[in-house]
Amino acid sequence: MDLDTVTGYRRARTRADLALAPGERVLGGGTWLYSEPQPATTGLVDLTTMGWPPVERTEHGLRIAATCTIAELLAHPDRPPLAAECAHALLASFKIWNVATVGGNVCQSFAAAGMVSLCAALDGVALVWTPDGDYRVPVAELVTGNGTNALARGEVLRALDLPERALRSRAALRKIALADLGRSGAVLTGRVDEDGAAVFVITAATAVPTVLRYPAVPTAAELRADVDAAPGYYTDPLGTADWRRQVSAVLLEEIRVELA
Repeated sequence: MDLDTVTGYRRARTRADLALAPGERVLGGGTWLYSEPQPATTGLVDLTTMGWPPVERTEHGLRIAATCTIAELLAHPDRPPLAAECAHALLASFKIWNVATVGGNVCQSFAAAGMVSLCAALDGVALVWTPDGDYRVPVAELVTGNGTNALARGEVLRALDLPERALRSRAALRKIALADLGRSGAVLTGRVDEDGAAVFVITAATAVPTVLRYPAVPTAAELRADVDAAPGYYTDPLGTADWRRQVSAVLLEEIRVELA
């Protein structure tokens, strides 16, 4: 789509270039930005020219640059568990994978965002640059609603850090939609770390990621009670809140049995 209100375009090379003028927005892959009118946007600042390595091994785990495309993540030899499954949950073609960025998907913060599901499942932490410094926040807490997040004007997502313990875990995913080619109505993930601790995550079915933690794999009754009590199930054309709650319980039980 042509953005006929945009009259300026800048390539960011340094952190100072990320200071936004009125009407400017940062640009990653642009797959959502160019999908609908942006009447308040008059300028674009391209993040892809910052030169960030797409995926890096660190002493603590794996760092995924905000500008890493989904295709680059999937092609990397150190790609994290569930990366392919979460990418397929987006129902995007390989052409979109080659342009859409991991950071862009997280920053859009839709309930059904596959990269949010990935980061929430693996305890991903967002590194956010601000005009005055930076801070870190769990991705599961960065998302504040279906399509909203805690990023303030002028703040830029720099990277997503996945801890080594999560990368070494056993993990599983289930996804369901009302139509074969429909957007996810619920995406459920679970993992068991080497120390036996278990994490189960509800995304797409709740407006924000719901993270359930246990010192060991819970019983079926424990998990079901926590899933039923979780807040944030919502109704839209892709499913009712009651349906989302029920399918989340059924599919997380499948994951629990698989990981146990």
